[in-house]
Amino acid sequence: MKTIQHPLIKSGTVESRQYQLAIAMQALEENTLVVLPTGLGKTVIALLVAASRLLNTDGKILLLAPTKPLVDQHLRFFQHAIALPEGDDDACISFTGDTKPEKRAEIFRRCKICCATPQVIKNDVISGRYSLSDVSLLIVDECHRATGEYAYTYLAEEYIQSGRNPLILGMTASPGSDRVRVAEICTHLGITRVESRDEDDADVIPYIHERTVEYIAVPLPEPLRVVVTLIDGMIDTRLGTLTGLNYSLPRRQNLSMKALTQLNATIQERIAAGDPTAYQAASLSAEIMKLRHAVILAESQGSTALRSYIEKLDAEGRSKKGSKASQRMIGDFRFSEVMRIVSGFTEELHPKAGITASIIHDLLINESESRAIVFASYRDTVSMLVQHLSDEGIAACRFVGQASRAEEKGLSQKKQIEAIRKFREGEYPVLVATSIGEEGLDIPSTDLVIFYEAVPSEIRSIQRKGRTGRSSAGRIIVLVTKGTSDEANRWVSNRKEKAMASGVKKLRDRAKKESEQTTLGDEMVDPGEESILPEESGSPQPLL
Repeated sequence: MKTIQHPLIKSGTVESRQYQLAIAMQALEENTLVVLPTGLGKTVIALLVAASRLLNTDGKILLLAPTKPLVDQHLRFFQHAIALPEGDDDACISFTGDTKPEKRAEIFRRCKICCATPQVIKNDVISGRYSLSDVSLLIVDECHRATGEYAYTYLAEEYIQSGRNPLILGMTASPGSDRVRVAEICTHLGITRVESRDEDDADVIPYIHERTVEYIAVPLPEPLRVVVTLIDGMIDTRLGTLTGLNYSLPRRQNLSMKALTQLNATIQERIAAGDPTAYQAASLSAEIMKLRHAVILAESQGSTALRSYIEKLDAEGRSKKGSKASQRMIGDFRFSEVMRIVSGFTEELHPKAGITASIIHDLLINESESRAIVFASYRDTVSMLVQHLSDEGIAACRFVGQASRAEEKGLSQKKQIEAIRKFREGEYPVLVATSIGEEGLDIPSTDLVIFYEAVPSEIRSIQRKGRTGRSSAGRIIVLVTKGTSDEANRWVSNRKEKAMASGVKKLRDRAKKESEQTTLGDEMVDPGEESILPEESGSPQPLL
């Protein structure tokens, strides 16, 4: 295997791939968005660009990632591959919110590479503990988050304004299919060039591992179907009342989150205009949102998650602090019937749980060293699956976010990292994760990914699929409940994934064309300019 040869990259640690070198060369010239399928080495490109900036410019490298497990992963990779002076423990470091602020400030000033979550850096910069002026490269991982008020947005804008020699590298496997959203990401990060590859590009094909995608149709059990019918009736009644109040709404079958968001916006406009019926409409809208969520749980998650949620709604409605919407909802005779039915659910009824266990059991019987990740959108489902798999003799580890609820504790960042370690080393062959496990986790030996439900987001779907097929062939299984929102979500995400791939190609081609036009003009910059070491070094050096 041919490896990268660079003064600041340890010999023999990084495979040399032409597409990574080509992208890195371009990323050294201008602020670049790199869109690359998961498993093709976005972090290696970041390493190449970082090593060159450290060699050829003054300053430090700041690498931002959205979660502590991902920050820890980047730190371990850079410590493994970068060749910095030995004995300097603060040369390559990571920050957490647990580190004392004054210590963070001291270490940041001394370090050459800092890996951190964006919120920690944002808090420090706002507090004046240090500035980003001497950062020579800002790496923004999972940069599709750089929208709205997310900390990436603030830090990129602050860096562009204060950096003495700023350069930004944004990385993602899935920027999204919405052109406005992608344009917003590029604007916030000051992106002027887009570099992308897909699995059909000639220079990428040699490194692609086969991934098969299977969809398993699952029937909805009759008890859950009865509950859904009752709740649908409650939703229809409330939609009828809203129609009587002169609100325009689609039929329940076509009721999307987008339509409900528009409804709430209209209600707020009427409240601002002094319409007295708008408050009733707001209460009805809140009920519909809750009932619609209950239907989704029944159809895609199962009886355990549904029972937990219905009992929560019942407790809210009976509480003195409960909203009028909650009180009115539990007073509906159909809700009482729903409550009676779900109270009898003593075990998981949805076939998805048994199918998941059976698939994983067969995998481990045939390949005992295999690893599998199961993704589920809700914590109740994650907990149920871990218990169900355990009952079937399969060791599984829960992987959820930090936030705790009254009945369930989250996982601290330290415990998240520990869970990934145990999974990677085989102590637990199965990881059952919520969305926190979708982004960036580098677990090369994952052979199987199971979607417990189809997700409508192309970003989440691509992230989930990217957890397998990284170093060998991978298998992806999506469980779809027949005749439910699961089916609609499957087709929505597939359509958006295709639209995203097409959109990224157009964006790359347009940015390349504009860059070429600039290069041919009077403002042409010598591409070798940044490759020269400070004058006292005596001789030019290659960028990479």
